[in-house]
Amino acid sequence: MLNSFVKKLIKMVKVVIRYGLIVINDGLIWLPVKKGIVIFDSFNGRDINDNPAAIYRQLIHDDPSFAQTAFFAVKPDKYQALHAQYPEIKLLKRFMPKWIWYMARAEFWVFNSRMPAWWKKNYRTCYIQTWHGTPLKKLGIDINNVEMPGTDTNRYHRRFIAETKRWDYLIAPNQYSKDIFKRAFQFHNQFLDIGYPRNDILYADNNKQQINKLKQQLIGNVNQTVITYAPTWRDDQYVTRGQYKFDLPFDLKRFFQVVPNDTMLIIRPHYLIKDHINIEGFENRVKILADEDISSIYLITDLLITDYSSVMFDFANLNRPMLFYSYDLQHYRDQLRGFYFDYQSQLPGPLTINQQQFFKQLELYSQTGTFKNEYDKMKMFRKRFCSWESADSAEQVVKIIRGGIYE
Repeated sequence: MLNSFVKKLIKMVKVVIRYGLIVINDGLIWLPVKKGIVIFDSFNGRDINDNPAAIYRQLIHDDPSFAQTAFFAVKPDKYQALHAQYPEIKLLKRFMPKWIWYMARAEFWVFNSRMPAWWKKNYRTCYIQTWHGTPLKKLGIDINNVEMPGTDTNRYHRRFIAETKRWDYLIAPNQYSKDIFKRAFQFHNQFLDIGYPRNDILYADNNKQQINKLKQQLIGNVNQTVITYAPTWRDDQYVTRGQYKFDLPFDLKRFFQVVPNDTMLIIRPHYLIKDHINIEGFENRVKILADEDISSIYLITDLLITDYSSVMFDFANLNRPMLFYSYDLQHYRDQLRGFYFDYQSQLPGPLTINQQQFFKQLELYSQTGTFKNEYDKMKMFRKRFCSWESADSAEQVVKIIRGGIYE
């Protein structure tokens, strides 16, 4: 009884605070923007990574003066850890007074996910939306049945469209994504056909040196074989709102019987389930890396195991083997989200749907280091999804921020 009362009280306080912030923001956004103020935000302030981080670093590299006027917005509970990790970057605590002031006066917003619809922007602020992946799964208004806690399909669609109307620019990593974004986001402003800035590092000239450095940093051994398991986020993977579940869909003991003895398994989960993965007994051979920059993980990965995640599109830039373990294919494809292309025929690697098939293909990879029968499919996949990628995507966005003209 008391617990229920406290929850209701907290909810009421949050509502009052939100409306107070809205009133303040509604007044501030009528002020002139301040030239040179750029606000970056990655996954609603959870980290400093992905496309916004790549653009930020390129901006500071090209014009160090922006180090004084460019800010990363972060969640208040992440502030201390991120400040210690990135002392050179100016941070703003989201929804705190300083953040409110700079957000209302910023010349540019550079975000990779949606802002709350109730938070308005200055009409003079240029909003650059980078997004965060090439879509396999249905997006935006293309999702016929939204199964996320706290919303329903109609409300989700309305909020999505209201947000995308605010985007002045939207990055498209390939023509396929551009066509989908235009429809699923109802986006009618300026596309940037440049590939993803976060993937610039995958085309860098010093990759071998960088890989050894990252291997030492992330797994402590430059000579180990690295297999990464990066499953997608499943919308219905929750017990109740705010409580999530995850069961590893393959046996770790069997896994390490099949792969070479020097193999390290990296599990790259969604941040909401990173604390719910049982690796007991294999702590020395498995690392759960939920917060590290995904591009760094790509660089040290010899084999990527995934299912429906957009990591397949980014990792394909490296032209390395992939194995697909889609143990719930029928449910995911037909009931949960639906796909944009023929998943079973167009993947750039073997598709497995149960542990027997999975371990058979894993054993084949362990013997040969590749999947020879998949070369042609990988070539076609790269042509379709990686042809716009390059080493200078971030540079194209920086030109806009610095006053250049996108061509």
